[in-house]
Amino acid sequence: MLTAALALVLVPQAPATAPVRPLRIAAYYPWFPEGWAYAGLDPFTHYRPSMGYYDLADPPTIAHQIRAMQYGNIDAATYSWWGRGSQTDQRLAAHLAGGARLGFRWAVYYEAEGYGDPTVEEIRADLEYLRDSYAVSPGYLKVDDRFVVFVYGDRSDGPGCQAAQRWKRANTVGAYVVMRSFSGFRGCTAYADGWHPYSANKYEFDLPPYAYSISPGFYFAKDPAPRRRRNLRTWARSVRHMSRSATQFHYVISFNEWGEGTAIESAAQWRSRSGYGRYLDVLHAVPEAP
Repeated sequence: MLTAALALVLVPQAPATAPVRPLRIAAYYPWFPEGWAYAGLDPFTHYRPSMGYYDLADPPTIAHQIRAMQYGNIDAATYSWWGRGSQTDQRLAAHLAGGARLGFRWAVYYEAEGYGDPTVEEIRADLEYLRDSYAVSPGYLKVDDRFVVFVYGDRSDGPGCQAAQRWKRANTVGAYVVMRSFSGFRGCTAYADGWHPYSANKYEFDLPPYAYSISPGFYFAKDPAPRRRRNLRTWARSVRHMSRSATQFHYVISFNEWGEGTAIESAAQWRSRSGYGRYLDVLHAVPEAP
C-alpha cells in the first residue's frame, strides 16, 4: 500500500542521504482470458486459480487482484505490454483506473525487446504513445516524476550494449527505463536508469544495487515435472532475504504467470483462510524493512 515511505521512492522529498524503503513490485500478466488456452493446452497451466479462469477486461476482477497484491505488501506491478492496439494495450486503461482508485501503481513491461530488435524510431514512438496515453494517470508508477518502463531482453542484447544504447537514444521523453540484466550488463549501466533480473526459474536473484527478485518455483505448462518445485519454507526464506535487501526494486516473479507456474495469487493448490493464498500470506507477514 502507498505509504509516506513509498512516496520517497516515487517522488523523493528527503535529503539524498536519507534511507528509502525499496519498492516491492510484482510481475503481472493481463493476457487473460486468451492466455488460458495456448500451445494445444486448455488450460495452459498445471494449477487452478481460486478465481477460476478469469477475464482481465473485467474491472471487479482487476480490483480483486490489486487488493490481493496490496495484502501481500506489494505496492506496484509491471504490466506485460505487447504494443499499441494489442489486447494488453486495450486493458491497460482499466488497470490504471483501478490502481488510481485503490492507491496502487502500474509500470509497463515492454515485451517486444525480448523477441526482436525494435528500432530507435519504433521505441521512441511507443514511449511517446505511453506518455501521452497512460503516463498522466495517477495509477502509473513514477520515479523522480518520470514514468517507469521496464524492458525485457534476451542474451543477444548483451555484446556492445546494443539494446541499452538504442533505448538511450530513443528515450527523448524522459521515461525512467529499467532494462533487463544480462551477463556483463554492468558495462552498460550508463545507458539505463535501472536494471532488473527476470529469473523466474531461480528462487532468488540478487542484483545490487538495482533489484532483488524471488520466485516460488517454476513449472511450465508443457513440462511433465517442475524445474523448481514449490516449497513454502523456501519461499518464506526468500521473502525474508528480499525484505532485508537495500536494492531499489524487490521484484516478485510473479503474481499471475500461470503458464510458467510462477503465480502466487490464490489457487486451489495453496488456498488459505485469508482468501489470498499461502504465498501472499507470507508476503503479508513479512513487510519491507524500514
